[in-house]
Amino acid sequence: MGSDMAMRPLLLLPEIVLFLGGLAVLVSGSFLPRTRQWVTRVIAAVALVAAAILAVVDLPGPAQPAMEGTFTVDTATGVARIVAALGTLIVLALASDEIAGSPRESETYALLLFSTTGTLVLAGADDLLVVVVGFLLASIPLYGLIGIARTPRGAEAAMKTYLLGALFGILLLLGVTLLYGVSATTSYADLTDRLAEAPQGVVAAGVVAVLGGLMFKAGGVPGHFWVPDAAEGAGGAVAAFLTTVPKIGAMLAAYRLIAMLPDTLAWPLLVAVLAVASMTLGNLAAYWQTDPRRLLGWSTVSQVGYLLVPVAVAGRSDLALPSLLLYLAGYTVTNLAAFAVTTTFPDRRDLDSYRGMGRARPWLGASLVVALLGLVGTPPTVVFAGKLTTTAAAWDGGLAWLAVLVFVNTVISLFYYLRWIAPVYGRVEPPAPTPPGAFVAATWSPTTAVVTAGLSLALGIGAGALWSVFSV
Repeated sequence: MGSDMAMRPLLLLPEIVLFLGGLAVLVSGSFLPRTRQWVTRVIAAVALVAAAILAVVDLPGPAQPAMEGTFTVDTATGVARIVAALGTLIVLALASDEIAGSPRESETYALLLFSTTGTLVLAGADDLLVVVVGFLLASIPLYGLIGIARTPRGAEAAMKTYLLGALFGILLLLGVTLLYGVSATTSYADLTDRLAEAPQGVVAAGVVAVLGGLMFKAGGVPGHFWVPDAAEGAGGAVAAFLTTVPKIGAMLAAYRLIAMLPDTLAWPLLVAVLAVASMTLGNLAAYWQTDPRRLLGWSTVSQVGYLLVPVAVAGRSDLALPSLLLYLAGYTVTNLAAFAVTTTFPDRRDLDSYRGMGRARPWLGASLVVALLGLVGTPPTVVFAGKLTTTAAAWDGGLAWLAVLVFVNTVISLFYYLRWIAPVYGRVEPPAPTPPGAFVAATWSPTTAVVTAGLSLALGIGAGALWSVFSV
């Protein structure tokens, strides 16, 4: 057996560590008393840190196939491992403040690790069947995570996510079946040549179906309907996770799929249409939201549109993959920062209820403003560098009109983020039932405050560092 066809399981050590960590958390949580569930949090954190360190060690090496060529360990996989592991570690810190001592504490940590493992499987998948496995492993834990809130809105969001997940999962399997039926293979290494000779109508239907399934995982059009409800109904930490980490695997899976397709059909146009639909619909829908988490839910739909821009020019521009990785890293940091603030004030579910926060809690107010401006793409944040490189990739790949629409949608998005920023530094009127000092007396979480502060600093200094890494 050739080296390219060997199993080489050690190349998947980060994924193995995360999955075994999830099992260890699940089993140990069943025996530990309620007052000692923090041990499972430590186990989960150790697994995430270990996975990130292993990914850093493997990052400088050349691309290597694993599991008989169905999984690729390359720079993109390494960056996805690092960003997803560290992002989930931040979510773990938020969750520890939110659910410490609750009956479902250990289960939450285990589900987070399992879903992150599925995300990493998606990120490195080089075979359609592995894409299906990653999709299911990343999706199924989300249903439980959303429903853990045990509220009417949480139950509704969990049911909607489950039904849409089942629908788009079937769609994904249908697409894989069609592509296998006309090519007799699911390996990306063989699909390029075989799909070029296959009936183009069947190939188009199969690719659209697979992309549709991946769009559910990413939270983009047409699989976006569950995202705002889940962001609103789930707990703060879970909402931060589901709007951030799963996108990493889904977008890289979509990039690898588009990059291996033959030039027999207008794949860039298809992805560009999905990008425009996601960014435009997300921005227009977010404009009318009054619940901050629901606003961030629609915002994440629009962000998928921006992330699809480099996917549209996969294989047509040298900037496509670096810009996608940069944007994924920047978006992860920025979105988690915004959700960290909402988790600090879980009962404030109206934009106007944040009035005066910037005056009473200056550091948290500044963190929120930096995060929201970062989501817009304001210099010098990481997302600004990401948008700059993605639009450059689109222009370089022959889709100048898509770059222009990214700029237009960025301007549109500024207005609904300002609807949240304005009351943060607004004055509280004397007759108002809530005095200006209410935010000082609000439930304060040291972990959330530290996380928010660190993320906000990373928004400014991280842009230059990431830009220098990916522009070499």
